[in-house]
Amino acid sequence: MTSIPTRQPWGEAATPYLELGGDDRVRDLVEHFYDRVDDSAPTLRAMLPKNDSVSRQKLYEFLSGWMGGPPLYMEKRGHPRLRMRHFPFEIGLPEVEEWLRCMHEAMDEVEVTGRLRTYLDEQFHRSAHWMRNR
Repeated sequence: MTSIPTRQPWGEAATPYLELGGDDRVRDLVEHFYDRVDDSAPTLRAMLPKNDSVSRQKLYEFLSGWMGGPPLYMEKRGHPRLRMRHFPFEIGLPEVEEWLRCMHEAMDEVEVTGRLRTYLDEQFHRSAHWMRNR
């Protein structure tokens, strides 16, 4: 009996992490995202320390596991508890929209397309709105 490959919502690979291209591509996405924050998202930038290298590393580690790759964040820091960790920041609709715009631009820059793009757009949208606390 021949097995029939199962298509995932994000594409042909077993995980979004693999569909994106693995570690280097996740890191590229994070770097482009934070570059967009630095260049054009003053509200988000004001929430970050002057040196955002730790923030960049944390998002890279989180997205790695969140997309189905190595669970780097969990291994180093435990459960993400995203809402709890973001609670000190006022996150309303303007902040959510600014975050999503930066992530969309980053995905454009690293050329995330097709089903993976649709999938990530939906997941990021859902997650960003879930973080609202005002």
